[in-house]
Amino acid sequence: MDDMRLGTVEAHFANLIWENEPITSGELVKLCNRELEWKKSTTYTVLKKLCNRGIFQNVNGVVSSVISKEEFTGIQCAEFVDKKFNGFLPAFVTSFAKQRKLTDEEVQELEKIIKAYREEQ
Repeated sequence: MDDMRLGTVEAHFANLIWENEPITSGELVKLCNRELEWKKSTTYTVLKKLCNRGIFQNVNGVVSSVISKEEFTGIQCAEFVDKKFNGFLPAFVTSFAKQRKLTDEEVQELEKIIKAYREEQ
């Protein structure tokens, strides 16, 4: 996938779709008018842009996601680690932990993730 960054307004629009999918394009227009004060043309322009980027699809007037919100967030996180930490996850975790103390629960969850990953190998 090419560019998985979303601006603030695009992110709000995407969340509306994820929270309401599948949704007819007509209902999406009404929702965007109510939530974002958009005209029909604006809704269709932004929808087309995000469909072209492979995030959503509009098939026979029904809008749904191609990738889930969780998958999308994972892609964004991976891109961030790649760009800011040369893809080295431990450097990211170290930097994060220096800025914000990890709770015991977070450390335990990370340990469970690592253990599960090792068992899959």
